[in-house]
Amino acid sequence: MHGPSRLGGTTTSSSLSPPSSPRLRHGRSKSSPGSGIVGGGGGGVNFRGSGEMLKLQNLVERLGYMVMSAVYRRRGVLLFAPLLYISGMLLYMGTLGIDVRGNGSDEPAVPGSVYRSPQVFEKLWPFMEADTNGTSNLIMNVWKPKPHTVWKPCLDQTFSQAGMSELPQSNGFLVVEANGGLNQQRLAICDAVAVAGMLNATLLIPIFHFNSVWRDSSKFRDIFDEEFFIYALKNNVNIVRELPEDTLQGFDNNISNIINLRVKAWSSPTYYLEKVLPKLKELGAVRIAPFSNRLAHAVRPQVQCLRCLSNFEALRFSEPIRMLAAKMVDRMVKNSSKSGGKYVSVHLRFEEDMVAFSCCVYDGGEDEKHEMDIARERSWRGKFRRRGRVIRPRANRVNGKCPLTPLEVGMILRGMGFDNRTSIYVAAGDIYKAERYMAPLKQMFPRLETKETLASPEELSPFKGHSSRLAALDYTVCLHSEVFVTTQGGNFPHFLVGHRRYLYEGHAKTFKPDKRKLALLFDSPDIRWEDFKRHLQDMLHHSDAKGFEMRKPSGSLYAFPMPDCMCKHTDARNEHKNTSRHT
Repeated sequence: MHGPSRLGGTTTSSSLSPPSSPRLRHGRSKSSPGSGIVGGGGGGVNFRGSGEMLKLQNLVERLGYMVMSAVYRRRGVLLFAPLLYISGMLLYMGTLGIDVRGNGSDEPAVPGSVYRSPQVFEKLWPFMEADTNGTSNLIMNVWKPKPHTVWKPCLDQTFSQAGMSELPQSNGFLVVEANGGLNQQRLAICDAVAVAGMLNATLLIPIFHFNSVWRDSSKFRDIFDEEFFIYALKNNVNIVRELPEDTLQGFDNNISNIINLRVKAWSSPTYYLEKVLPKLKELGAVRIAPFSNRLAHAVRPQVQCLRCLSNFEALRFSEPIRMLAAKMVDRMVKNSSKSGGKYVSVHLRFEEDMVAFSCCVYDGGEDEKHEMDIARERSWRGKFRRRGRVIRPRANRVNGKCPLTPLEVGMILRGMGFDNRTSIYVAAGDIYKAERYMAPLKQMFPRLETKETLASPEELSPFKGHSSRLAALDYTVCLHSEVFVTTQGGNFPHFLVGHRRYLYEGHAKTFKPDKRKLALLFDSPDIRWEDFKRHLQDMLHHSDAKGFEMRKPSGSLYAFPMPDCMCKHTDARNEHKNTSRHT
């Protein structure tokens, strides 16, 4: 006899088809790249090329008027007017996207489309050197404390209210195969726990695929503490290291023979309960491979709690990773004595593959173009040479899609107010042309550390060749920094921002720069140091205000743990202050 799902019935949704990805349902902000940047004065941001764009716009509008007039004379084709108008507008917008000239062209480039950061740095560097405004004060007060309320983890309370009791008899075994890098695997693990809870299934420790990009052969136990994971979830989900012998024999002792259910991305709980559960009961075991983004963001509170418990409590790194990471954090704190033991961490994505994939142009000339063409062909055979594909590096820069260089990261930090006494930890893979591109960042921040400088070669040797284990070291050092700066999207900052909210009373303590605005700043060789600082400090203030963001219905609790994983509390410090005032 099979046990029922202990998380209740089905959802109210009647459709068995999973919803489309929330990333596709919600478009990007349509604000212009330059919104919020003020020109004016000799040191402002100059918007060049507007005359040519205005002429182009007038020409397109006149052409559109002529076409529409012709259509209206022939009423039989009147129904095609909206289609013709939309096509004309798309052509017009596409023309603007392509027409971003510069770097050798006689015509002026669209503002923000050209990599001029080295020229801006050369002009501002003397002012940076002279501007020592007290890092210790800034790093202690960079995030203003919010009055009256804080957020604290409350998973025990939530599970207690849900009435979770002894585990009922299992409906069968759930086998999932996680792919990708460290945090994509983390996502798969936590969602697998949630699905196992919904189906009242016994979860086999997730199997890790060998990924052609990450090239890490590590198993679950190499990265995460397997024993602790099973122990931490024992009251909520039954987890086993291996399938029982009698179950395996039913599949000729080969896990690959277990039926693989092709579950679509972002599938709803209803889909799992009405499509997957019957197969689980019928066969005794089912497999879902690949298992990435296979559960919708919006699920019932009890399911969310399982995600919270897995990600923030049950998943801790394996002992070798924890031991070395703890030493590295201690060394960062010791090296940060000039700033009260606090340091800034930066997630720097300027590896060769990242630069190649972005299709952005820096200052390496023909040599850089040749190297990037080779890198693109090596990793994505033919993808960037498909017929009709147009690479628009300058449009990418205007739209904020180019990875920030180490030089740009250093200028951001100096603009925020950190001086050369600040201790910086850089989390990164192999930086593209590191000797060249890292030099200006080290010039601005002599107290810069990486895992290679914090740990000895002997300490790092067991982790070499295992990118996920190395990423786990970076993750831990960034997690415990006073300030975290993320320079590019991806799963690493996605999980880290949420984990920091979970640890720091709901506040992310994270700076996420607006790269569209930065493209304009870095393309302004005449900008004054005071104006540059003002723009960066405005961005810092915006990040501070967004630090306490709540999860929206289509949002991920891995980045926004409030209110699913945390509860609001009155801040006892403010309570004490208010009481003292009235006595």
